[in-house]
Amino acid sequence: MKKRFCLSIVAVALVLAGAVSAADESVFAKANQAYNESRFKEAADGYESLVRAGNWSANLFYDLGNTRFRLGDFGNAILNYERALALDPRHPEADANLRLARDEARALELRKDWIERYAGMATVKQYSIAAAVGFWFALFIAAQLLLSRRRSAGRIAVIAMSLLVSGVSIFAIYTLENGTRGNALAVVTGKEIVARLATADDAKSVLLLPAGSEIKILSDRGDWIYAALPNDQRGWIPASSAERVRL
Repeated sequence: MKKRFCLSIVAVALVLAGAVSAADESVFAKANQAYNESRFKEAADGYESLVRAGNWSANLFYDLGNTRFRLGDFGNAILNYERALALDPRHPEADANLRLARDEARALELRKDWIERYAGMATVKQYSIAAAVGFWFALFIAAQLLLSRRRSAGRIAVIAMSLLVSGVSIFAIYTLENGTRGNALAVVTGKEIVARLATADDAKSVLLLPAGSEIKILSDRGDWIYAALPNDQRGWIPASSAERVRL
């Protein structure tokens, strides 16, 4: 069955009520209207002005992704869907449209190892809560144990289990923050970018990257980025041809 593109604009407040200025609300409303009237370039300009102002939300990036998709700019469409999912991993419309945009652009994805796949069963926020609860619960039981005249094997087991939960959660956070979906994740926004073995336009090519392909930035040198590529190799690409997902 052919996938359907979710065209709806999410007309919701960008952040908590009262935190967005009237001017920003007006820009958002005008951008929504422009989108509904098929004035996609004008809509994109409006949404991007809100992004530059720091009024970020999953729905704003989703709307901007839809606009870029309509303009045929698949690289920036995928970038903004990825940004929406970075803020809200459970955003179904952004996930559906990301898959469609990748198919249209034939974009390449980074491969996750088995550890990262298991770690992805929960979010960084959820792991952070679990780590904190496990640590403080272990501390509370340990304090009780020190004040008690009896040494309880059950309490010691609870402390060990709580510390284990906390440790595993911290490891999962580290894995997610430094893995293929972490802070170094970037999306190729240029068209048909060639990754090369060295920082020179005539250096041997490693991989052709269609717009919207994922890379993991490892380092940079001047106008070049050294990155892990979807084919499990590494190469250099122009810095202007890719943007990090996390702002």
